[in-house]
Amino acid sequence: MNTFGKTIRLFLVDGTPNSLTTAELSNWTGIGIKVPRIKVREFSTRPEFRKPGVYILIGKGDNNEDAAYIGEAEIIADRLAHHIANKDFWNEVLFFGSKDQYLNKAGVKYLENRLHQLALSAERYTINQNTPTRPELSEAEQAELEEFLSNIKILTAALGHKIFESLEETMEQGENNQLVLFCKNGAGAWAKGSPSTEGFIVYKDSLLIIAEQPSLPDGIVSERRKMLAEGIIETENGFYKLTKDYIFTSSSRAAAATLARSASGPLEWKTEEGIQLKHLEI
Repeated sequence: MNTFGKTIRLFLVDGTPNSLTTAELSNWTGIGIKVPRIKVREFSTRPEFRKPGVYILIGKGDNNEDAAYIGEAEIIADRLAHHIANKDFWNEVLFFGSKDQYLNKAGVKYLENRLHQLALSAERYTINQNTPTRPELSEAEQAELEEFLSNIKILTAALGHKIFESLEETMEQGENNQLVLFCKNGAGAWAKGSPSTEGFIVYKDSLLIIAEQPSLPDGIVSERRKMLAEGIIETENGFYKLTKDYIFTSSSRAAAATLARSASGPLEWKTEEGIQLKHLEI
């Protein structure tokens, strides 16, 4: 499928990134708003706050993990005031509406349901809420809202939150398909992964060495401990086994976590034919 470049216009209302930011796409009737919780009251009389829309409350969960709440409202300002009084976890909100009268109640409820679905599928943020109801809409209405949805997804990422972006969308593609690499050793480590725009993804069911060598950096020791505590890896048959796809910040960090020692990712990660990652990056 062909993709086309897009122009995003960001406007910092107070001239700083710590206040209200508007985001618009060329030839799109929608608008995105990012605003800190402590600034909501200050800007709540702006026209964008007085319209229907969908919103994402962004913050941290009980275990300091990224967390979000997705909702819809006929008047955004009123719903945000309610959440300020009743939800403590969030410190920033993103919301999306229309510069004209395009969005109605059914439309924003449809978008709420689909955004919730995308967030759960991406598995990047904790989403602690029931699945929103999706209204019955015509095929034509759904098609228009899906286009609106795709622009919300783009702007959410551009505003700093990849809550709706799956790991697969960040992966490097080979000449014909997904570029898949392997990291193995004679002790039984076996990991499968792919380069990503965010670092390096190691796939579910990869096997990591448990016994850590003195050369393993302290930061990776801590990350493995955290992964174990959060159930991202679990002990199975003498190895740590990944329970889900996991992204490391670099190929070297992914290789070191797999081999439990200091390691160079460009050398350790190889194709099935034995071609090292370093020869694929040049």
